[in-house]
Amino acid sequence: MQPAKPTRPIQKFAAAASQCTAEAAIYGKCIMADYNSVHKDKCAAEFMKLKECYLKAYKSK
Repeated sequence: MQPAKPTRPIQKFAAAASQCTAEAAIYGKCIMADYNSVHKDKCAAEFMKLKECYLKAYKSK
């Protein structure tokens, strides 16, 4: 029996991020729509969807 291959956190994050391209595009479009006035909680709903996708993908790996 071979020991489990260790996974580096950045590799796990990259794999999770690759599962959330649609959410990332929606969030990016929201930010770019008025990037000169970006402020806290701008596009909060889009960000939360992206965050939820990352977390779900990260935990499933």
